[in-house]
Amino acid sequence: MSYGSTPPYPGPAGPPGWGGWMPPPPKPGVVPLGPLRLGDILGGAFATIGRHWKQLLGMAFAAYGLALGAIAAAIGIAYAAHADRLEHVLDADAAPGWDDVAPVVFTFGAVYVFGLFVVLVANALVYASCPAVLQDAVLGHPSTFGRVWRRSTRRVWSVLGAVLLTSLIVAVPMVLIGTAFVAAVITLITMSSDAGGFGWLILIGFLGALATGPLAVWLWVKFSLAPAAAVFEGQGAVAALTRSSRLVRGDWWRIFGISLLAYGMAAVASYVIQLPFSFLNLLGPGLTEDVSTSGAALTVVITSMVFFLVTVLIGQALTAAFPQLVVSLLYVDRRIRTENLAPSLAEAAAAPPAAY
Repeated sequence: MSYGSTPPYPGPAGPPGWGGWMPPPPKPGVVPLGPLRLGDILGGAFATIGRHWKQLLGMAFAAYGLALGAIAAAIGIAYAAHADRLEHVLDADAAPGWDDVAPVVFTFGAVYVFGLFVVLVANALVYASCPAVLQDAVLGHPSTFGRVWRRSTRRVWSVLGAVLLTSLIVAVPMVLIGTAFVAAVITLITMSSDAGGFGWLILIGFLGALATGPLAVWLWVKFSLAPAAAVFEGQGAVAALTRSSRLVRGDWWRIFGISLLAYGMAAVASYVIQLPFSFLNLLGPGLTEDVSTSGAALTVVITSMVFFLVTVLIGQALTAAFPQLVVSLLYVDRRIRTENLAPSLAEAAAAPPAAY
């Protein structure tokens, strides 16, 4: 079910019950279909993880697993293409020229750029999976991995575009103040060596950072609902940013506070989950009696790598999923409050889930 950008507006509500009492809003899924409080949002995010953890964790493992495989394949291809030249470049006794170094630098530089792009796509896929799961979780409909995968992959490029545009917009004031600071430092070094000038320059740079930091945070919150809008409404990247800006208007501080709390909770939980895996990873070599043979040493290395990858994947999945679930529920809350979306959700909850 897609939460369209122009919901129907039902007629006025009926009179309140006896004594002004109003019945609680219906709750077919993880949250009540009414204005959401902090407890409703956090509880809804936890309930979504509890009911749909297979889909969420499966999407994270699929996204980051495919990204890891693609990066490993790219590194393998690059190494196979330049194995002899790489050995010559790394030889301590050799004196390789630029003709030997340049192909290696450009090839592995391209691999780095490719890896960065693949990780960004994987993150966007995980971000898209959270509102994709919530589309069923809010309505109380069952969900499957295939259903979530199809929804997420259809909207991944819009989500990626929204995330990249938000990052660029947020980075603009920081880049401007950083560029101005570096230019001032270069000018001061070139024209003068006055220590007092450097002191004033550091003070101005600090004040500039104080001025642009809040602006960057304000812009980040302003466009934070864009990934949810891209999935729920099928919006493009630019339209999703505009939609987020409209929904955040008038409720910036509340969205900022709840989002910050969600990211903090996810970071703490991720650290706690990774801690036992980290201890096992450190104790791995000590638990092996004999690592003198190459086979035993290889076993220790492989075991440590498996523990490390599992730790990273679980931590990354939780760090990415929980805040995005909270932000997506904030999107639903803002539409309930400003667009009277609740009746449409109640009607959709009573209908059978659409086929995907």
